[in-house]
Amino acid sequence: MVMPRPPRPSPTAPSGGRPPRPRFPATLPVGTSVGMGGRPASAAAARAQTAVPPAVAGVGLDSAAVRQAMVRRLAQQGVTQPAVLQAFERVERHCFVDSGLAAQAYEDTSLPIGWGQTISKPSVVARMLELLCEGQTLPLGRVLEIGTGCGYQAALLSHLCREVYSMERLRALHERARDNLRPMRIPNVHLIFGDGMLGYPKGAPYAGIIAAAGGESIPAAWLEQLAVGARLVAPAELQSGQQSLVVVQRTAHGFERRVLEGVRFVPLKSGTA
Repeated sequence: MVMPRPPRPSPTAPSGGRPPRPRFPATLPVGTSVGMGGRPASAAAARAQTAVPPAVAGVGLDSAAVRQAMVRRLAQQGVTQPAVLQAFERVERHCFVDSGLAAQAYEDTSLPIGWGQTISKPSVVARMLELLCEGQTLPLGRVLEIGTGCGYQAALLSHLCREVYSMERLRALHERARDNLRPMRIPNVHLIFGDGMLGYPKGAPYAGIIAAAGGESIPAAWLEQLAVGARLVAPAELQSGQQSLVVVQRTAHGFERRVLEGVRFVPLKSGTA
């Protein structure tokens, strides 16, 4: 079994008399407030400008070379945002799948994570993250993720945003993501068990919203919680039986929508289970 990386030291408490942020990961029921210290913008901005490092020697799933090979494939497939590519190089995907599937972790394929859910293909996740960041100043501010799943995309978002609120409606998956992410001690990700269709008004407005499940339309609550100038990326079933990737940009005058390529995500559902 591949052992997780040793814990990283916790950040010091923010100045200005505010209480320290909750230790990662914070399990937040809907309606619970959270401190918003955030990661220093200078460090995250520096990461965003760093190019993908060259391949290094090594073997095994815990080798950086394995992840970098995946990153090179993503670049060959058209992903150009350096910050997105570097996030994929840093986050160990094999830590988010069952040990029996670990050998497939860095292939461009979706994998089951239990309870009828999947971890999306790296190329699809990279495409959505790049759309979220397109034309924006990095790091993004506070971002809402709908559908935590196993926690992999939340870990990637932590390298692109100052703060990530990630919602999951299935308690078992919420707890699995918590277990997956806890050893990594990522300070700017907060996990919320709740109905993602309602969004999370406590954290609004958001600098971005990204969803890992698709319904017949984009929920009105998500649009209301999107900041002016911010972007939403989500699948939606605009035609019967056919999902498409949709990008919604909020402007001072309303919403601008782009419908892109066809995709296939699990259906968006309301309530918790």
